[in-house]
Amino acid sequence: MAMIHVNRRATSLGTFSEEDVREGLRAGRFAPTDLGWREGMATWQPLSQFPEFGAATPAIPPPPAAVTSTIPPAGAGSTSETPAPRSGLPWDHRQERGFFNAFLETLQMVLGRPTDAFMAMKREGGLSEPLLYALIGGSFGLIVYLIYSFIFQSLGIFASRNNPLLHLVGMGIGWVLLLIFAPLLIAIGVFINAAILHVCLMLVGGARQSFETTFRVVCFSGGSVSPLMIVPLCGAFIVGIWGIVLRCIGLARAHEIDTGRAVLAVFLPLIVCCGAGILLAILFPAAIALSHHH
Repeated sequence: MAMIHVNRRATSLGTFSEEDVREGLRAGRFAPTDLGWREGMATWQPLSQFPEFGAATPAIPPPPAAVTSTIPPAGAGSTSETPAPRSGLPWDHRQERGFFNAFLETLQMVLGRPTDAFMAMKREGGLSEPLLYALIGGSFGLIVYLIYSFIFQSLGIFASRNNPLLHLVGMGIGWVLLLIFAPLLIAIGVFINAAILHVCLMLVGGARQSFETTFRVVCFSGGSVSPLMIVPLCGAFIVGIWGIVLRCIGLARAHEIDTGRAVLAVFLPLIVCCGAGILLAILFPAAIALSHHH
């Protein structure tokens, strides 16, 4: 049974089963004018217009045109109705929620409910706020990684057998320099990744929004997944896999394209590199053999 996404005034209430929505309407948790959407629907509709909820909703007059104007689901065709503004992530409301609480709430939302998070994420509003979020999450993940590395080196795990003390001192100096330049390196990496992803989206016909939208997806997905480096040993593996998943979901929901096209855009650089590597592996021995022949 397809799950139903419920919105109220452009604010996502979550994703629920049909029975949960029916009980919510009876109990007053949901209003008949709340908007719902599930797979297969072209546009969002008030819950009162769902045939299966007719007995659970009181009779109300038809909603005005302004209420039914909503953001179409990913992959749906364009409509003449004005899309409702996105509510934004908790990070966009950190003045009211508090800096630390807004960061944690955004992190939990992106990691736990990525579809709802990137459907609520604002597509525009400047580059500084999402970049700040990425810097905080990325720096935390890098610090945790360096701490684990230092502990392993101190215990002799993966340490150099020639001169362990000298190796530790050299690593310590390198870590200090890396921590100093970490924000700069993270910022450069975010811009490069966003630029590559946006070009790939353009190549696959999925860049329906501006570069800023892609940049925001990269910032919020990377800044949310980097703190998972706190997981011992397998943290880097989790960050790599879940980061790819978040980018695919984020691009699909933010640019309102099908998931397959978003996945293709994310993996296109890897496909190109692998193709180039295979081509070089075939041509290089042939070139050597040809030169020996001459």
